[in-house]
Amino acid sequence: MNVAVLSGGVGGARFLRGLMGVVEPGNVSIVGNVADDIEVLGLRVSPDLDSILYTLTGRSDEERGWGRSGETWQALESVAELGGESWFRLGDRDIGLHLVRTELLRSGVTLTEATERIARALGLEARLLPATDDPVRTFVETPAGTFSFQTWFVARGHRDEVDALHYPGAPAAAAAPGVVEAIDEADVILIAPSNPYVSIGPILAVGEIRAALERRSVPCVAISPLIGGRAVKGPADRMLARLAGGTTPTHVASCYEGLIDALVIDELDEASGPVRGVKQTVVTKTLMSDESAARKLAAAAVHASGALA
Repeated sequence: MNVAVLSGGVGGARFLRGLMGVVEPGNVSIVGNVADDIEVLGLRVSPDLDSILYTLTGRSDEERGWGRSGETWQALESVAELGGESWFRLGDRDIGLHLVRTELLRSGVTLTEATERIARALGLEARLLPATDDPVRTFVETPAGTFSFQTWFVARGHRDEVDALHYPGAPAAAAAPGVVEAIDEADVILIAPSNPYVSIGPILAVGEIRAALERRSVPCVAISPLIGGRAVKGPADRMLARLAGGTTPTHVASCYEGLIDALVIDELDEASGPVRGVKQTVVTKTLMSDESAARKLAAAAVHASGALA
């Protein structure tokens, strides 16, 4: 079975780890969000791609929930001491990856090629594809002003309510090599339990990717990122309440109108009633408290696709 997954954020990475225990990793193509990418101290940082790389190769910091395990912060401490930009937390081990990526990009290698080389070096078995090699970024419009994603999310602690999102560069962006083919050749397409607006939205804003999902001939199954109408972590519930009008499964499904056939929801959300806009609703426990729980969730999503085929 060939599986294509759209993913971003920590929740997406943890779901992918569960999926690797259900589907042969070599048959999985991951389309990762790159609109969160940022340049820090001259280094190209790709937070969502890196979360996937670290999580799927056993290098993620499970206690902190992001970054690498066994991390140290001496370089950042020196940066702060010298009055440099230190608000974006880069650990010493993490910086090593960013140094390599940045050097590759400056030598003329594309982000897709750089990601492939790094993934291979770290022993990643699945195929990790940036959504696009072209510059696409997320900007968040709030009552306090419009901010780049990382400024809003990290520097401002995502405290500002969101009125709208913009993805500059997306209208002209091409899907990265291999992305459309991965979707077209998949037996099932999954949308990870990631924030629909800041993790999945930028991927779908790339026209070729949205078109590939619209013309799909196989099931597309999304997993809701909410449990009991609340986000496990992050602002997804606040964003849905403000932008979609609520936090029920139907509100989640509305973010993927015309693009999904089934939605996987948590048992705590079943009471909200039938989910409009999908052919099938799968009810299960969606809290990924450990790897076993993540595998069960991934299995439920994959099995839902079989029922729709």
